[in-house]
Amino acid sequence: MRASCCCCQADPLSGIVSALPGQPQSALRGLLTLPDGRYPTRRTWARRLATLPDALPAQVACLGQHLVALLQPWADCGRAVAVDSTVLRARGGVWPRKHREVGEVPHTSIDTETHWTTSGWQGWVYGWKLHLVTAVAAAWLPLAAALTPANTADSDAAPRLLEDLPAEVRFVLGDRHDNAPQVRAACDRGDRVLIASQYGRSPHRDDGVEVRRIFHKLRSVSIEHFNGQFKGMFDVQGAVPTKGLTPTRRFALGAVLVYQLTLWHRHEHSLDLRVGLDPFLKAA
Repeated sequence: MRASCCCCQADPLSGIVSALPGQPQSALRGLLTLPDGRYPTRRTWARRLATLPDALPAQVACLGQHLVALLQPWADCGRAVAVDSTVLRARGGVWPRKHREVGEVPHTSIDTETHWTTSGWQGWVYGWKLHLVTAVAAAWLPLAAALTPANTADSDAAPRLLEDLPAEVRFVLGDRHDNAPQVRAACDRGDRVLIASQYGRSPHRDDGVEVRRIFHKLRSVSIEHFNGQFKGMFDVQGAVPTKGLTPTRRFALGAVLVYQLTLWHRHEHSLDLRVGLDPFLKAA
């Protein structure tokens, strides 16, 4: 018999616990049950899950600062971070421009909350951008994250990410798209130096070109390798498993938080922070 309470009901968790691997269902039920033995209703879950993505960027930044204090990633190198975005393909079909311009949705599978962008590696992509800041160090450590529709400019997303970085950061390594007044101003407010690729025809001939080349290589090794590992671990080399901005923010930013928690756990158990993360998560 179902309870009459509007907040809790007898057994709305049967579908949830059966879909969560890694622990016996009895253990999961114990963790998800209220002290009086009732369970939150499906409506309660939906309401709280809808608000979760707004809290995730702050949680990622907070845990990133804790991991910097714990792991000391810059103990033997410069205190630099890399900023970049990686494209995630939308689930379902794409929304052709000619249909989008007139507001016509030709198929119900199309995610109408996202947009187009062009990638040097993938060409035109319909989907999302995961904006990231990672530590330039031996461990690939994400420190800040945001998810937006794919047409959001990197230079518009970067300033907000830079506000949440640990105070120790002194150098911000960016791509050409980050060589913008708003990003430079955000670095100035944090007493940081922005080192970004220059606009104009290559090869550049100014005095700083060789120094920038070294930093660009450091940035590439740090954040682009992290992007590849992250997409492999969470199976997003193809499309994301979600539809809509709120569910996709919850999925992508939640995955960044899980990655951080994985690093924390492996550090506590003296395990490698770069090798073995994928099988570790699959076995969890």
